[in-house]
Amino acid sequence: MKINSIVRICFSVGLILIFSACSIDFQKHFSANESKMRKAWPNTNFDKRSINLDEIVFQAVERDGIPPIHSPNYVKANSVTWLDKREPVIVVEINNETKAYPLQIMIFHEIVSDKIGGIPVIVTFCPLCNASIVYNRNVGGEVLNFGVSGSLRKSDLIMYDHQTKSWWQQFTGKGIVGEYTNTQLEHLPSKVIAFEDYLKRFPAGDVLSRETGFNRLYGENPYAGYDSVDRSPFYFDPHDPRIRAMERVLAIQVNEIARIYPLSRLVKYPVVNDMLEKEPVVVFSKKGMLSVVDKRWIDESKTLPSASAYSRVFNNMTLEFKLNEKGIVDINTGSQWNILGYSTHGSLKGTQLKQIDRGVYFAFAWLAFKPESEIYVEPKK
Repeated sequence: MKINSIVRICFSVGLILIFSACSIDFQKHFSANESKMRKAWPNTNFDKRSINLDEIVFQAVERDGIPPIHSPNYVKANSVTWLDKREPVIVVEINNETKAYPLQIMIFHEIVSDKIGGIPVIVTFCPLCNASIVYNRNVGGEVLNFGVSGSLRKSDLIMYDHQTKSWWQQFTGKGIVGEYTNTQLEHLPSKVIAFEDYLKRFPAGDVLSRETGFNRLYGENPYAGYDSVDRSPFYFDPHDPRIRAMERVLAIQVNEIARIYPLSRLVKYPVVNDMLEKEPVVVFSKKGMLSVVDKRWIDESKTLPSASAYSRVFNNMTLEFKLNEKGIVDINTGSQWNILGYSTHGSLKGTQLKQIDRGVYFAFAWLAFKPESEIYVEPKK
């Protein structure tokens, strides 16, 4: 990677921090009329779109200035020495193949194109929204390759595909400008957990290598200071008075009903048995995972809970869970469970619950796209 490219990226990030401190109107600063967009993206069909172009913060960073990874390399989890065991990794399991993507790498690339269990996937991470999302990149029989447009909408990454130069919203996986407008990518389950939990369950599992072909200070956080519940997000003015914009939430959606679970409440209630749209669900959370957008160096940052949600229906039983001295157990069989939804001891050992959550996000990001969502309130004793 050429030094001047690194400088440009660092300069772009530096501008973001400077402008934020000075309270500059980013939307106005980076606004671009349609003619400017057409000139910069001549192969994108702007006649097809589902959004107002005024919503876009246009090329806050140059196209692929945050370079995606198209040819990922891997190392085995039990050989990794450069990753703090508390650091978060995106875990994807498909057709008995499992891979982990450290956020300390994803924060510099945002997109990894891969294949897991025979399925072509795109693993994405938008640090401004704390959005880790995985999609199937096979669309109508064509496997798409994705890049980072450099533009944002509602503070969220806008991706583009190499084939048609259509723009896609990372948060929703839906095409918003170009030939693929209103085309929906298939969402695939994933979870963000501490590396130590992945290592314990998959000691020989694959972990995305630092050998990416790019020269980056992996382990450093280019968004130092962003992780504060009292600050405002970049490029977006949230309006939901029910919750602080930068509060982290776990989101669950069943049919058209969505509910978010503030992680601050899950610290008090690490196991939540709940019902959503007649679906029995359980939320597991575990303390001790590091933030990647707090201190300059991730391994010096504050800790947060990891969280996932699963269906409580298993083998025609509706399980009820609790936390005791052994960890998470179901009161039906006495089996023990971990944050990955696997039973580790008891009669159900080796089985796995069905994951149903949509991930953990900053509240403003989820509510920007799902404003009708309910917010979980713990039951009164």
